[in-house]
Parts: sequence; structure tokens; C-alpha cells
Amino acid sequence: MMSPEHHTHTPTKDPPDHPSSSSNHHKQPLPSQPQPLSRYESQKRRDWNTFIQYLKSQNPPLMMSQFDYTHVLSFLRYLDQFGKTKVHHQACVFFGQPDPPGPCTCPLKQAWGSLDALIGRLRAAYEEHGGGSPDTNPFANGSIRVHLREVRESQAKARGIPYRKKKRRKTINDAVVVKKDVANSSSTHNQSST
Repeated sequence: MMSPEHHTHTPTKDPPDHPSSSSNHHKQPLPSQPQPLSRYESQKRRDWNTFIQYLKSQNPPLMMSQFDYTHVLSFLRYLDQFGKTKVHHQACVFFGQPDPPGPCTCPLKQAWGSLDALIGRLRAAYEEHGGGSPDTNPFANGSIRVHLREVRESQAKARGIPYRKKKRRKTINDAVVVKKDVANSSSTHNQSST
């Protein structure tokens, strides 16, 4: 009997449904398997399922066709109990301080950015689940935008952290104008000093 280290491996034929890469000319299409969902798609699905569960937990339970923007607002308020962002009351000694030196009893809430992203995902999920046109989408209602703006402003004040819009990058045309202005200002400066 041969020892395992002296054993020579003889190649085996691939089964017909799993052709090897060396036999590309006889490849049969493999059954398509669904691609794994992206992180965004997975989160959107989880968010949608959470919202549907919330509707079912209402008294009386609500169907997808029965809810409106008021239910979306109550859902956002409901989520605050699971928040991790400290939002100081106006009476708190740490109100408006970005890095408070000690603990306080102010509540933890959902951060504005998390709520904003959640609404974006739910708006898309609603349309994907046959919710109708974007004009009738409860997640796109003006009251939701007003609520999010109020949350953003109140959290900014309470935490002492202003929210700023991300600055757009300057386009090439803007850069050219700036360069021309710099060139013109330096040439006028040189002329005035001579």
C-alpha cells in the first residue's frame, strides 16, 4: 500500500452541470442565484418591515393602504426611545455644549441624520411596494420635511453643534474666474506701486 505522501492525484472529470474553466466551449448556463442585497437595500428592507410591524401594532392595526403622514410622524417619535443621541433640555446646565463635562438626565433620541436617512429609504420602499405616485407618498409629505427640519434645528441648539450643508466643489469655470481675478488684482497692484 502506498503512503499518502506518495499518492499521485489523477484529475477527475467535472460533472456536466459544473464545467471546469478549461472547458469553456461546452459551458451550460448555471441556474441564476439571486445576488446578495447591497447594504442599502438590506437596510431599506429592514426599515420597511419595522414600519409595517409598527402599523400592525397600532390599535386598531393598520394596513399599508390605511396610513398617512400622521402615522409616519408618530413612528418617528416612537423611534426616539431607541435613540443614542443625548439631546439636552433648555433647563439643563449642558444645553448648547458640544462636549458636556458630566452626565445629565436629558433623554436619548434618534439623531436627525439617522431619521433623515430612514425617511429616504422608506420613501423609496413605499414606491417599490406599490404605494402609488411620489405625489401621494406619505414619507414625502411636507409635514415630514418640516418635522425633520425642526428636529435638526433643535438638536443643533441643544447639542451646540451646528449643522452645515456640505459645500459644493467649485467647478472649473469658478476656478478660472478666481484665477483671473487674482491675476487682475495683482496686475493692478503692480501698476499702482510703480
